[in-house]
Amino acid sequence: MTDKILITHPVHEDVYHRLAAVAEVDMNPDLEPWPYAEVCRRAPTLPPSWVFMTDRVDTELLTNAPRLKIIACALKGYDNYDAEACAQAGVWLSIVPDLLTAPTAELAVALALGLARHVRAGDAFVRQGNYRGWRPHFYGYGLHNSTVAVLGLGRLGSALVERLQGFGCARILGVDTHASLPGVVNCSLQDALAQADFVFSLLPLSEETWHLLDAAHLRACKPGQLLINVGRGSVVDELAVADVLAEGRLGGYAADVFSCEDWAYLERLRKIPDALLLAENPCSLPIWVRLYTVPDAP
Repeated sequence: MTDKILITHPVHEDVYHRLAAVAEVDMNPDLEPWPYAEVCRRAPTLPPSWVFMTDRVDTELLTNAPRLKIIACALKGYDNYDAEACAQAGVWLSIVPDLLTAPTAELAVALALGLARHVRAGDAFVRQGNYRGWRPHFYGYGLHNSTVAVLGLGRLGSALVERLQGFGCARILGVDTHASLPGVVNCSLQDALAQADFVFSLLPLSEETWHLLDAAHLRACKPGQLLINVGRGSVVDELAVADVLAEGRLGGYAADVFSCEDWAYLERLRKIPDALLLAENPCSLPIWVRLYTVPDAP
């Protein structure tokens, strides 16, 4: 029997009991993650561990964790984890490459429709207590007959395209030098931004994709374009997004990922910029933010 399993975030009760049946479980009971320093403090006796997107594993931690044999990541993108350092230390690193593909594709469509159809603003308007019936307000549009660009045509891109095809999009453009999909027209990033009504960023984070969607690219987008980011926060320059929203060039931005979560990168923003949270566009919506507090970086 494994003597201990470390879990850095709360898990469902049935999962906890299954693990507790085979080992002593040391689980962080709070929604707030342990700071990196706290994980390092536990490193000398660190057992097999189950970690999440708010955690970080690097050479320093591995050097001080002689008992560590496996790190099970409850995520697909592992840019916060130094895979090469794990291999050199003889530590197994596992991920779940396809667990969240369908849910994330569905979320991307939901964010796009919510943004285009003013769902958040319309809900807030009704809840203010002034609703007296339909008025010619909150004009929006949908995916039908639109031009859509998908940045990244891997598993998630394929799942998203499959769902988009049921909405009757006029064209689906793909930006990926390594993959293509039936019914998708491959093109350059510049052409996609110039033509698309909706742009979905599904890209992983790397040195090549860091701030790929910067101020120059965003200001070259089709006027009124809606940008949906469910890949990695730092692929988009969030401060530039706020500026281009304020200028009225970009129609709206919806995200489920933020720069502050990319803990492996020292250049990341440490919180969601206030300018982005407060960004308003009379033709669109403010940013969509998940309903929990994003923790400060360690």
